[in-house]
Amino acid sequence: MSANAARRLSRMFHRISVAISAEKDHLSDLDGAIGDADHGITMALGFQAVNGELAKRDLDEILPSEVFSVAASAFLDAVGASTGPLYATAFRKAAQALKQDEALSAAGQAVIVEAMTSGIRERGKGQRGDKTMLDAWIPATEAAAAARDRQASVSAMWAEIVDAADAGARSTRSMVATRGRAARLGERSLGHIDPGAASAVLIIKAMRDTFTENEPAE
Repeated sequence: MSANAARRLSRMFHRISVAISAEKDHLSDLDGAIGDADHGITMALGFQAVNGELAKRDLDEILPSEVFSVAASAFLDAVGASTGPLYATAFRKAAQALKQDEALSAAGQAVIVEAMTSGIRERGKGQRGDKTMLDAWIPATEAAAAARDRQASVSAMWAEIVDAADAGARSTRSMVATRGRAARLGERSLGHIDPGAASAVLIIKAMRDTFTENEPAE
């Protein structure tokens, strides 16, 4: 079970990397409006590094929690900008949480989302409304917790997680940035979707595609 789960997480990181690379220019364009225009590049580099490290591991011999630990170190080594420590902490939190349930049950999948959000909040000291990736991750976590509490199917849970994250990311268009480089722009940051929130949606969609494989459609 754990070997299958480790391979599943490896596929997840591969999907994330493909999705981010495909949207790399768009993410950097979003960042160009309110930041340094490099978000797509740095995110793509980070997930390419994760996949490079996972390719060196025997996925039949490591636990799912170790996959997240490898991802944390690889991402941080590749991405020195602020996004690096944020996602590295997210992956470390997910690794810690998975040690309680290495089987990637529906509840375990919800815990991964919650743990990643907790790591980002802890490292970045941010909150909803700051116009950051947390505007996608926090609603995603709330949707995951609600779905888990009512024992929703995996497919239903991930549909709700993605919808919440996507709505959260789109809501950043009407926000004034209060954290990060975009905060320097003040009111000029209005009208632009936060690139970190946009990339968070891509990550969450790739997670959905992985975890809903072979699940019955709702």
